[in-house]
Amino acid sequence: MSEGARVWIVPDGFIPAESTGSQQSHEAICVLNTSAERARLSVSFYFEDRDPVKDVEVIVPPERTRHIRTDEIDGVEIPRGVPYAVRVESSVPVTVQVSRMDTTQPALSLMTAMAYPVER
Repeated sequence: MSEGARVWIVPDGFIPAESTGSQQSHEAICVLNTSAERARLSVSFYFEDRDPVKDVEVIVPPERTRHIRTDEIDGVEIPRGVPYAVRVESSVPVTVQVSRMDTTQPALSLMTAMAYPVER
C-alpha cells in the first residue's frame, strides 16, 4: 500500500544567504515513501526572475525517507537569498514536507510545513 500523492507543490522556498554559528542555513525537501516500490522523483525549481531548473531526478527507496537538501543537489545550484518554489512529481504516491533552518541570528529557527498535494 502506498500513501500520499504523486504531485506536491512547495510555493515558498528560500535559503537564507547568511549563517551564524556551526550550522549553515538551508532547506530540505523531506520525502516519505511508504510503498514497496522505489519512488522516482522529478523535482523542478521555479524562480521569480530566471528560467526554472526542471526534472532533477531523485530516487527514494521503498519504505524509506529521504531528506533532500536543496543546497546540496549534485549538478544544481539553488541561489541563496532568492525566493523559489518547488514541484515534486513521483512515480508512486509519497508524502512531502519542507523544512528551513535559518541561522542568520545566534538563536536559530527551524520552520517546517507540509507541501500541497495536487489531486489528479
